[in-house]
Amino acid sequence: MSLSHSDLENSDLVDSIGTPLHLVAPEKNMDAVKGVVRPLKRGDREPLRQLLIETDVFTPDEIEIALELIDIGFDKPGQEDYIVNVYDDGSEVLGYYCIGPTPATNGTFDLYWIAVKPSAHRRGIGASLNAHAERLIRSQGGRLVIAETSSQARYEKTRRFYVNQGYSQLARVRDYYRVGDDLVVFGKYLT
Repeated sequence: MSLSHSDLENSDLVDSIGTPLHLVAPEKNMDAVKGVVRPLKRGDREPLRQLLIETDVFTPDEIEIALELIDIGFDKPGQEDYIVNVYDDGSEVLGYYCIGPTPATNGTFDLYWIAVKPSAHRRGIGASLNAHAERLIRSQGGRLVIAETSSQARYEKTRRFYVNQGYSQLARVRDYYRVGDDLVVFGKYLT
């Protein structure tokens, strides 16, 4: 089923925070990618594992950590530490994010993971996922989003993505992950 903008304007389709499920407007000269951001389903695990591998950015250990957080969503219904939503174009999952409230804070959330299938890059899917995450965070009283990443060259597109989404670099911790691999902390105030 393909939805148009008018279908969404006139539909009762809403996400978990009550906003209409939305389409992504692709960049000029790109194939249209239409879809919705929706909650994680059990059948999404393998496509997400494959997506994480295909990015060719994450180490095997990082992929295992991402899958552990996805599994928590399945194994502990009702938990609120890790909220996972996916971008679904109707035939496949093209991206996802995982957020959660930062322990011992008031209104701070971590953007633990955001990833888009490489074949769907530069079509607005990452921006759509990020915007959805920010709306969800605001709906839960969030005021600050923190995203941590690596200083390695393979994460350059990730760092550029955060800046393009309005995040600022807040800190850099030298040799955090390993010698020569700094932790780069980005943040965005939502108020």
